[in-house]
Amino acid sequence: MFQRLGLVLVLAGAALVARVQAQELPYREGPVLDVTSIRVQDGHFLDYWRFLETQWRPQMEEAKREGLVLSYQVLQGSPRTPEEPNLYLFVTYANFAALDGIGEKLSAIERKVSGKSPQRSEQEAADRAPIRTVLGDELMQELQFRK
Repeated sequence: MFQRLGLVLVLAGAALVARVQAQELPYREGPVLDVTSIRVQDGHFLDYWRFLETQWRPQMEEAKREGLVLSYQVLQGSPRTPEEPNLYLFVTYANFAALDGIGEKLSAIERKVSGKSPQRSEQEAADRAPIRTVLGDELMQELQFRK
């Protein structure tokens, strides 16, 4: 009986410590942004924009309807060197948990929206290589001030 009481006290103490530590954080964890950095080759911006408008955007709209993503946007940058990105694709997710299995879920959406097989989609991605280079992908989480 004393062992049970001791275990209950230890678990209650651990829960209290975790709660106090969580309350001590001066911020809340917000949405997660997936930022893809793209370098579109000179003279091919409209070619790449056509892909974004006709394929990427419908997929993002469906992902929003299904509740997988909160929002998406495209930002154009002013690179300082030819090796830096000139276009950024932002996709916002509710949190890191929303990324569990996201590749499979987005592939299913792509098949649903475009009707293309995974092999066809992969080949089309390879075909875009001459007009753009994906320089990287970064996940960032918004930290929100507590009120």
